[in-house]
Amino acid sequence: MLVEGSIGSNITSFFDAVGSFFDSLSRVGWPSLLLGAAMFVIYLTLRSRAFFHTLQAAYPGEPIQFRRIWGAYVAAYGFNNVIPARGGDVIKLFLTRTSIPSSSYPAIGAAFLVEAGFDLAMGIPILIFAFTRGVFPQPPEWADLGAFDLSLVAAYPRFTLFLLTALAFAGLVGFALLSVRVKAFWGRVRQGLTILANRRRYLREVFLVQFAGWLFRFIAFWLLLEAFNVGGSVENVLLVLGVNAVASALPITPGGAGVQQAFLVKVFAGTASGATIAAYSVGQQIAIAVFSLGVGFVAIVTIFKFRSFKEVVNAGKDARAAERASAAA
Repeated sequence: MLVEGSIGSNITSFFDAVGSFFDSLSRVGWPSLLLGAAMFVIYLTLRSRAFFHTLQAAYPGEPIQFRRIWGAYVAAYGFNNVIPARGGDVIKLFLTRTSIPSSSYPAIGAAFLVEAGFDLAMGIPILIFAFTRGVFPQPPEWADLGAFDLSLVAAYPRFTLFLLTALAFAGLVGFALLSVRVKAFWGRVRQGLTILANRRRYLREVFLVQFAGWLFRFIAFWLLLEAFNVGGSVENVLLVLGVNAVASALPITPGGAGVQQAFLVKVFAGTASGATIAAYSVGQQIAIAVFSLGVGFVAIVTIFKFRSFKEVVNAGKDARAAERASAAA
């Protein structure tokens, strides 16, 4: 009953926020909104450049085209904003694999993990800052925020911990089985992590590039806060980034919808009116989703010659099935 009530509350609060967003359209600062969206696209471009450098280190003899890696990256991000459970990562995996003929899925999957080093280095201090400001909801309070994802974690913390541990263990067992069945598997995984062996190159070509992207993301959220009349400031942006970190850790809904709204309304309760905060909470998510999805769609049409995201997903499934059949034969 708790979960069912949370789902209903989650849906109701989200659509209430959507209503507030459309009611406040006349008060939105459109120049700040459009510039903020542009800054976010630059952020994604720099993130994709860091990913490109990781792949270059893994495949030094391959002529990798940056525009294809960029296209795969932004298409995946846009798709993740409309499909839950990070379904866009499958698109990124497939499109990247087709962009590097000699590549393998294990190596590219391992290359995804290289980004995690920077994300942890920035995410942990931001979360510490957010939780120590006195306005960020503590885990025991999550069940009262009206978001299904948060209510589930707060209501069943032991089960959540058990589930995460079981999934991690299952992943390790799966890797172990694959390493027995396919001797080259671990070699391919190490290949995707090649750049980590050269600390100076990793710092220069990945970490610092991601940091430059993070600065543009910071500016983007500042502008979006201004656009929806909440007010841009260093503290407010860091709180938004903290909310995004929590939402990305619970990818049950597309783009963390519901979680972001619940947190932002709580975090900025004393900053502006409830309607203004509700409009911002959904407005910034809609703006990012629309722009990233639009840019991602243009990328798959112009760069990869697909006509829809569904066509990309189906092509990826067919290619994976063909590869497994070939390996079995």
